[in-house]
Amino acid sequence: MKPTDKFSGKADVYSKSRPSYPTEYIDYLLSVNSLNETSRVADIGSGTGILTRQLLERGISVVAVEPNDDMRKKAEQDLQQYELFTSIKGSAEATSLPDKSIDLVIAAQAFHWFDQEKFKLECKRILKQEAKVALVWNSRDFTSLLIKENAEIIKKYCPNFYGFSGGIGEGGEIFNQFFRDGQFEYTKIPNDLVMDFEGFLGRNLSASYSLKESDKEFEFFVEAITNLFEKYSHNGKIVMPNYTRSYLGKV
Repeated sequence: MKPTDKFSGKADVYSKSRPSYPTEYIDYLLSVNSLNETSRVADIGSGTGILTRQLLERGISVVAVEPNDDMRKKAEQDLQQYELFTSIKGSAEATSLPDKSIDLVIAAQAFHWFDQEKFKLECKRILKQEAKVALVWNSRDFTSLLIKENAEIIKKYCPNFYGFSGGIGEGGEIFNQFFRDGQFEYTKIPNDLVMDFEGFLGRNLSASYSLKESDKEFEFFVEAITNLFEKYSHNGKIVMPNYTRSYLGKV
């Protein structure tokens, strides 16, 4: 299955259950990149528009580039009221955006799906001189027993699971290779997620590797997630230790 097809049929549950980004992080992006009402941001691999919405709410013009039809149409439906919102069917490697037209490129929960060298070339083409790229993930905190047990369930039932965020951890040569001269700014902000059962189940089912209802093991997977929620929840809520990590630099 092509990466662009992995989220087909998951747009609704993705939109409902995937977390947004901390206000502190949005403030950081606007400040460090000197973004204002004249700026234009490209959200590449924008999905259902979670981060796109947060930028639009701050008065920033956003071009959302998304190849998956289900995800893109969900964003278009949910964000059509924002005058500063533009939606494009395109890929990270071929956005169709004009040369030197973008003040910041963002890839949220998406960089691990890209052909990174081709994406880098596309960023160089569409970014204004000295403008930057931000790569950001909402990541699980593996010091938590809940997170560790959740990962074990996923490993057991989901054959397409190769690690969260495509296996891209906090460090690694991949970021040194992507950013110009290996220089980038790393930011880490707590973003714990408080969810009811529907949200917790949806968070698991929205993943690209997650089973679908038609899969043989689906009911067993849901049962295991349900038992995990009952083990760690309190008064109908569960807290998933989570943090937002960001890499910002020139390419």
